[in-house]
Amino acid sequence: MSKNMKIFIFVALLVSLFLAIFISPFASPHPDGLERVAEDKGFLEKGEEWVAWKLSPIPDYAVPRLGEGALATGAAGLVGTLIVFLVGYGVAVLIKPRSTDAQTENLGEQRE
Repeated sequence: MSKNMKIFIFVALLVSLFLAIFISPFASPHPDGLERVAEDKGFLEKGEEWVAWKLSPIPDYAVPRLGEGALATGAAGLVGTLIVFLVGYGVAVLIKPRSTDAQTENLGEQRE
């Protein structure tokens, strides 16, 4: 991986973390499209009966032990962003084609 690519990934991660921590607490408190339709059509409570989402590590976009304020939402954004980054980076490493030293040397010679 080139130095420029590493810098790009690092800067993109920093920007993503900044947005997740400091901007996500300002997200609209109003229901999203699907929740609004469920509310309008009268079946919202059926979805709330199912408790699987309550067992998630970060239910309702807030870290449970931090309450429901901006700190809890920012922490949830931080954790979620890091998880997505690490999973994405891990997948990229796994699917990256392996190159041998001979292939790398040949590629370098072809560029010159």
